[in-house]
Amino acid sequence: MSKILIFATIQQDESLSSGAKEVLSFGSRLASATEGSIEAVLVGAETTTSAKEAIAFGASKVYTVTNPILAEYQVELFVDSLFTVFQQSCADVLLLSFDRMGKDLAGRLATRIGASAITEVTDFRTEGSEFTWVRPIYGDKAYGEYSTTRSKVVVGIRKKSQELAVPDSTRTGDIISVDYSVPEDVVLTKLVVKIQSALSDIRLEDATIIVAGGRGLGGPEGFQELQSFAELLGGTVGASRAACDAGWVPSNLQVGQTGAVVAPDLYIAVGISGASQHLAGITSAKTVIAINTDSEAPIFKRANLGVIADYKTVIPTLTEKLKKVLV
Repeated sequence: MSKILIFATIQQDESLSSGAKEVLSFGSRLASATEGSIEAVLVGAETTTSAKEAIAFGASKVYTVTNPILAEYQVELFVDSLFTVFQQSCADVLLLSFDRMGKDLAGRLATRIGASAITEVTDFRTEGSEFTWVRPIYGDKAYGEYSTTRSKVVVGIRKKSQELAVPDSTRTGDIISVDYSVPEDVVLTKLVVKIQSALSDIRLEDATIIVAGGRGLGGPEGFQELQSFAELLGGTVGASRAACDAGWVPSNLQVGQTGAVVAPDLYIAVGISGASQHLAGITSAKTVIAINTDSEAPIFKRANLGVIADYKTVIPTLTEKLKKVLV
């Protein structure tokens, strides 16, 4: 039986993130299929509450790396602390949510450990002690099954792909505090990478309503209008890769295969043509509304409702209507 270690991310209120709960659920299924158990690692300034929560979600042992400097995500420190725990746990498999932080960490951790890496995983197969990892391919039109050649593997679990387990508050487990100090050769940058959205406190992966803008907005000013509109709806702002690459908004707002993979109840695409990588990121969106001047834009093939018009006339009108109804 391979030993499974799960990196469980913590939210600002010190509770487990939705991604962490998904990975713990995936790990529990994996452990059950192989008659094993799972362990978790938490990294942050305060981990007491989340450690107990991880045990309730199935972890038999929780390693905590607690340091005030870890209150904010810094890739060098997180890679170093996770590698330290991976070595201490003698694990074979490291599972983590393939959210924006996971995308930043997976390859680096695999290189540091000397492991294989497989990402966007949604399921697994087992045959004896061998694992086969299942992930969507061809823009979610098919599924591929992959095995690895190295004894260690880092596995990124696709966001919104797992059904959450029911937590059991009566479960007990070991909580091990890991003595960690910042290495002298790690350079701390003053610009800390923020995982939360720069324009909202709602994470893209957790949002039920997303208003996303693309190249069709013509510049960064258009995103101010989208922000006001999104706030009225109780949602958050996203962006296409083109808008992020143009420097109009931070890259952590990017929706798509190389950005955030989202599953909101409502996704409003404004001035987004609908490149294949963007469409791959909104596959699980329940309702998609597209606003675009180009009637041939690929986004309309995915949209449940399409509006062929200039967003400068549509968004302000909708905003005023909503203010009368909601405010």
